[in-house]
Amino acid sequence: MKKSIDVVAAIIENKNNEILCALRSPQMSMPNLWEFPGGKVEQGEDFYTAIEREISEELDCKIEATAVFNEHTHEYESAFVHLIAIKCRIVEGNPVPREHSELLWLKREKLASLKWAPADVPAVEELIKEK
Repeated sequence: MKKSIDVVAAIIENKNNEILCALRSPQMSMPNLWEFPGGKVEQGEDFYTAIEREISEELDCKIEATAVFNEHTHEYESAFVHLIAIKCRIVEGNPVPREHSELLWLKREKLASLKWAPADVPAVEELIKEK
């Protein structure tokens, strides 16, 4: 039986109404696909604590999680990933790619131009419609 993993992803928007996108590095699983930065929820963590910790570790900046934006479960070969996309805002510092190959700020209408990790696609689609 496949395991189920809770994963949080940050939807971070800047003052120019651009969304932060992160390119998975060659060392990561599913390399060279785009995603919203984040990671696995650790035991005992709520979603907000998890995303704030993950962004601090991955992007070396502080965020404040404001609201759950989208939830979706995607079945991969090895596991079910329950992705919780959370709207966040940067409260300190600027994102730096510690684990990702690249960070990119994109307008909503341009998000579909990237090749996204499958679990992130429903959040991307909802963001494009959101305007």
